[in-house]
Amino acid sequence: MPDELLSFKEMCARFDVTPRTLRYYEYIELLDPVKEGRARYYGPREVARMTLILRGRRYGFSLEEIRQWLLLYDEKGTKEQFQVFIDLANRQLGQLEREQAELDRTITDLRKLRDETAKLLGG
Repeated sequence: MPDELLSFKEMCARFDVTPRTLRYYEYIELLDPVKEGRARYYGPREVARMTLILRGRRYGFSLEEIRQWLLLYDEKGTKEQFQVFIDLANRQLGQLEREQAELDRTITDLRKLRDETAKLLGG
């Protein structure tokens, strides 16, 4: 095998994912490693895709959204893929901002309750 290919075990270690996760990503066609018998090898394309998958998950995108987005590159090219990414990112940013506002309100409420309780305890 050429040096640029990673084994299944190396891919798991490089991205700190479980074998089950890696197999699942293959099952739902996010990744398509080269297979030699029972062995799987991952080239630069799969490494790049895995980077994008994990980044997408971190940003809160669903696996189906990521899968559809990755398919766009093969079907329609970079420009279309970038435009869809901008749309997905705008939607997700809105969601994250709403969640952040809710967390800010919850933190404020909890601090207020804590402070009121501390005053009651202190006399």
